[in-house]
Amino acid sequence: MNKDMSYESVMARRNDIMKKSVGIDYDNFELAGIGFDYEKMMDDTSPYTLDEIKKIQNEYGVGNTPLKELKNMTDLSRKLAPKGKGARIFVKDEALNDSGSFKARRAALSCYHAKKLGYKGIMAATSGNYGAAVASQAAKHGLKCIIVQECFDSRGIGQPEIIEKARKCEALGAEVVQLTVGPELFYTYLKLLEETGYFNASLYSPFAITGVETLGYELVEQCRNQIGKEPDVVVVTNAGGGNLTGTARGINKATNKKIEIIGASVNLKGLHMASDFQFNRKSFTTGHTGFGIPFATFPDRSDVPRSAARPLRYIDRYVTVNQGEVFFITETLTLLEGIERGPAGNTSLAAAFSIAQELNEDEIIVVQETEYTGAGKHHQAQLSFAKENGIEVKFGNPIDEVPGKNIIIPEHPGLIKVHNLDLFKIKKSCIKNHVQNKTNLSETDIQFLVEEVNETRDFVLETLSELSINTD
Repeated sequence: MNKDMSYESVMARRNDIMKKSVGIDYDNFELAGIGFDYEKMMDDTSPYTLDEIKKIQNEYGVGNTPLKELKNMTDLSRKLAPKGKGARIFVKDEALNDSGSFKARRAALSCYHAKKLGYKGIMAATSGNYGAAVASQAAKHGLKCIIVQECFDSRGIGQPEIIEKARKCEALGAEVVQLTVGPELFYTYLKLLEETGYFNASLYSPFAITGVETLGYELVEQCRNQIGKEPDVVVVTNAGGGNLTGTARGINKATNKKIEIIGASVNLKGLHMASDFQFNRKSFTTGHTGFGIPFATFPDRSDVPRSAARPLRYIDRYVTVNQGEVFFITETLTLLEGIERGPAGNTSLAAAFSIAQELNEDEIIVVQETEYTGAGKHHQAQLSFAKENGIEVKFGNPIDEVPGKNIIIPEHPGLIKVHNLDLFKIKKSCIKNHVQNKTNLSETDIQFLVEEVNETRDFVLETLSELSINTD
C-alpha cells in the first residue's frame, strides 16, 4: 500500500523519518517535562573518541589546517587602537580542507558513520558549503549523494553564491535538487529521505557537532606550540549554532583555561529568511542573524528532534557586524595578507578586527575559520548582484547600513565596530520558547534550563516568574 505523500502526512511522520535516517532514537534521552539529557545524547550516540575522530578526518583529507598570524592586520588594528591595545590576530585557515571550509569536519564523520552503518547514500539540506563538504566526503567513501538546496526566488533568480555552491556540489558528484524559497524545502527533504533510505547528514546531529570539536582542540594546541600560550579569545561565525557549539566543546577538552567564546553574525535585522521578496536582498546566505538568533533561542527548530547545536550553553558574548564591514575586511585580508577567502567566512574576522582593539597587545585573539572563495562566492559578484536587485552600494559609515536597502562599505577601517547583542535577552527568549503552554515546572525542568542557557538558578527562576510560570 502506497504511503500518503501529502504535505500534512509527510510532516506528521517527520520524527520517525529523521530517527531512521540518522540511526538515533531520540526518545532515549528525553526527560519527564520539557528537557532532555544533552550530555548523555552526545556521549551515547557518537561511538568515537576525539582521537578516533582526528584519525578519521586526517585519513580523508580533513583537519590539521594551519593557524596563521595576520601580522599586517594586527598592525593596522593597533594604529586604530588606544595605546597598549591591539591583540595579535590569528586565523585558523579552514579553507584548506579538501572541500574548502570547516564543514568538512562535520561531513567527514557523518559520511564515515553512514558507510559504517551500511547506508548506500547520504543527503544534506544546505545552501552550499556543507553540501560541498558532504559531496566531497561521499565521493571518498563511495556513497551516493543528494543535496537539497533552497536556491531561487519565485522569479527563478538565484544568488551567485548559491549557484556557485551548487556547481561545486555537482562537480563533486552530488545530485543537487534546487528549490524556491519557502516551506517546501523541509517537505521535499523528508520525502527524499523516506524514498531513498539515505543517511541524513544533518548539521544538527551529534556527529556534526563532535566533528567540529577537533577544530577547537587543534587551535588550542597550535597556539601552545607556535606561541607558547593559549588563546585569550576565540571568535566564531554563528548561524545555526553548530560551529560555535563544536568549537567550544573542543576547546574545553583541550584546556581548563577560561577562553572567551564570542559568536559573530552578519546583521540582517528586518529581513525574513523565508520571504520570497527579501530572499535576494541579502548578500549572505549563512553566518547571519536570520539564522543565529532563531536557532539560539529555539535550537530544536532544526531537522532532528533534538539539536546537538546549542550555542547558549557555551557563548560568552554575541556581536554583529554589517555586510559592508565584512566585504571591506574580505578585501583587506587579500591586499594586506595575500590570502583570498570568504566573504561569509570573514564575518568572524571583521568582528575580531574590532575586538582586538579592546584587548591588550600581549593577548591572542583567534578567528576560528575561513572558507574558500571564487566565482559567485567572490565579494565583487555579491555586490554586483546586490546592485541588480535594487540595493544601494556606497562608501560611508556602516552604522547607517539598513539591511535590504543598502550596503555601506566603510570609508575608513576605524569605522569597523562590532555591535553587542543583549545575551541576557536572548537567553530569556530561549527560556520562553522552552516553556510555551506550560504553567508548572519541575525541579528537573529548572535544572535543564539552567544548563541550556548557562546561567544561574536565580536567573532562570526570575525569568520564569516574569512569565508567570509556577515553580513551587
